[in-house]
Amino acid sequence: MSTETLTIGKALNLGLRRAMEDDAKVVLMGEDIGRLGGVFRITDGLQKDFGEDRVVDTPLAEAGILGTAVGLAMRGYRPVCEIQFDGFVFPAYNQIVTQVAKIHARSRGKLTMPVVIRIPFGGGIGAVEHHSESPEAYFAHTPGLKVVAVSNPVDAYWGIQQAIAHPDPVVFLEPKRRYWDKAEVDTAATPDPLFASRVVRGGDDVTVLAYGPMVKTALQAAEAAAEEGRSLEVVDLRTLSPLDLDPVVESVRRTGRCVVVHEAPVTLGLGAEIAARVTEECFHSLEAPVLRVGGYDTPYPPSKLEEEYLPDLDRVLDAVDRALQF
Repeated sequence: MSTETLTIGKALNLGLRRAMEDDAKVVLMGEDIGRLGGVFRITDGLQKDFGEDRVVDTPLAEAGILGTAVGLAMRGYRPVCEIQFDGFVFPAYNQIVTQVAKIHARSRGKLTMPVVIRIPFGGGIGAVEHHSESPEAYFAHTPGLKVVAVSNPVDAYWGIQQAIAHPDPVVFLEPKRRYWDKAEVDTAATPDPLFASRVVRGGDDVTVLAYGPMVKTALQAAEAAAEEGRSLEVVDLRTLSPLDLDPVVESVRRTGRCVVVHEAPVTLGLGAEIAARVTEECFHSLEAPVLRVGGYDTPYPPSKLEEEYLPDLDRVLDAVDRALQF
């Protein structure tokens, strides 16, 4: 059978395995990804099966990991770099935005940079400082980078393979608190395109946009709203750069109201860009301002307080109520 029940973590593992089987130039790099199989066991068993030359345990040096990946990509390899936690990506930020993102343009198209940077992102796991960040806006703001945020096992399985096969660099965001969420995955199916949004629940009253870990929260909010007679349409953005807003625009022109949800702080988060674009495209259809729900404009708090920080069902429903009051 080609269909099996997988967690997001297991789907990523199988997707990486299939990509490595299909292309001998795919090389995995990261801290503790080999013998340990990664902190979240995403690469479990891959070093044993593919060897230490293709699943490389690197030093604890993110800038070195990405700098090495640049050289490998220029020599025809397809490096997949794991950043152990989101907050650890910043030592590599210089390499990502000044080298990885720009070499294709700098070489006038002569060189490609097929690098995938896997980043477990977001909060909700009771971790210590630097382990619960949402840095997506930094990368989506950088021309030359594609940014993908998966929310379910199906997109995890196919998305990681599509990202690896893509000729441009991809920042691949994985919702760490959803790693254990399960779904049926057909490993013989034809996948949706990588850079495309998807309506995951139909509705008529308000369009709710989310990505990564917030998609589940948005769907829970839609379930709760339905009990009160309100119909929410939920769109999983899936890719943050480039943004596929065609399904979004179609939805908002019908519902007349839009709420954008993400874990990152609201100020200058992805929701700001999305709200501006939706307003430009749907101005004459909007019955209310585009509203944003996100983290507060503070450093991510200690784990005992993170449930107060993270957007939840009630905060999404509060925004829905405000949108419907106009």
